[in-house]
Amino acid sequence: MTALAVECELCPRRCILANYQRGDCRVRVNVDGTLYTLVYGKPCATHVDPVEKKPLFHFLPGTPIYSIATAGCNLHCKYCQNWEISQTDPEDARNVDLEPARVVAEAQRTGCISLAYTYSEPIIFYEYTLEASRLGRARGLKNVLVTAGYIEPAPLRELCKVSDAANVDLKSLSDEFYREICGGRLEPVLKALTIFREEGLWLEVTNLIVPELNDAPSSITKLVRWVRDNLGAETPMHFSRFYPMYKLANLPPTPVATLTMARNIALEEGMKYPYVGNVPGHPGNNTYCPGCGQAVVERHGYAILAYRLDGNKCNKCGATVAGLWAPPPGDVRWVF
Repeated sequence: MTALAVECELCPRRCILANYQRGDCRVRVNVDGTLYTLVYGKPCATHVDPVEKKPLFHFLPGTPIYSIATAGCNLHCKYCQNWEISQTDPEDARNVDLEPARVVAEAQRTGCISLAYTYSEPIIFYEYTLEASRLGRARGLKNVLVTAGYIEPAPLRELCKVSDAANVDLKSLSDEFYREICGGRLEPVLKALTIFREEGLWLEVTNLIVPELNDAPSSITKLVRWVRDNLGAETPMHFSRFYPMYKLANLPPTPVATLTMARNIALEEGMKYPYVGNVPGHPGNNTYCPGCGQAVVERHGYAILAYRLDGNKCNKCGATVAGLWAPPPGDVRWVF
C-alpha cells in the first residue's frame, strides 16, 4: 500500500484508496491518510412511512416509522428502484442537514416509534446510522435496517448492538446473479444473514423476483431451503414483484402467477410466513396463523384491514405467531 493509501474495512469490497480517492460506494474518501464519510448528517430522503413498507409484517404492524437515506450504495443492481439516489454522488443529490439528534427529535415529533435506515443502503452511511441508532435507542425508539447485507462481519456486529430489526434483500442464491446483475458476491450476504440471526434481531427476508433472471422454480426452491435451514421456518419471506426499472426497463413485470408460485413453494417447504409483495389485494398480503390458518392480520398493500391477535397469540386457537406485535393505531377495522 502506497503512502497515504487507506483500505476501507466496512464492506467486502475492501477498497484501497489513494489520497483523495473515493470508494466504490461514492461516499467514503481518503483525505491525507484518513477515511472520511461525505454523507454524515446529510440525508437526501426523509419520510414517515408505514412499517409495512420496509417491508416488515411482523414488527410493530400498523405503526409509523421515520425513514432516512443518503446518496450512494456499495452494490449496483441493474433493477434498483431508487437508482436516482443509490447510484449518484452525494454532491449531486438534494441533501438536507439533519444531524443524528435531529433525526431522533423529528421521529418523536411526527409520532414515530421506530427509525428506519433505508431506500439506498444504510451500510454506506454507517457512522450516521450507528450514531442515530444509539441516540434513538436511548430515547426509546426501535431501529430498523433495510439492507442488502453487503458488509463485513465486525462492523455489522457493532451495528447490531443498537438495532432491533432488519429486512435483508436476498437477491438470489446464485453468485453469478450477484456478480452480473448486482456487482457483488453472494457469500458475504449469506454471512450477514446468519449474523443478524445470531445477534438476535427480528429478521425478515425479501426476494425480488425478476423475470428471466431468478424466477425459475428450482432457483426459488433453493433460496427458500437456505432460509429455512439457516434462519428458521418462522422467518417471514417477501416475494416481491419486479417492475421495469433502471437498466432492466426492457423486462416485463413479474407475473402474479410467478409470485403465487414462489409463495406456494415456500409453504410446501415448511415456511410459516411467506408473502407476496407489490401486489395489493393478493391473499399473500395477509398473515395467517400457523395453528388454525386464520388470517390474523389482513392487509391491502401497506394498510391493515383487520387484526386478530391477542398479544402474540391467535385469538381463535391461541397459537403463537412469531414477531413483535402491538395493536395498530388509526383507522383499523377490528374483527373478533
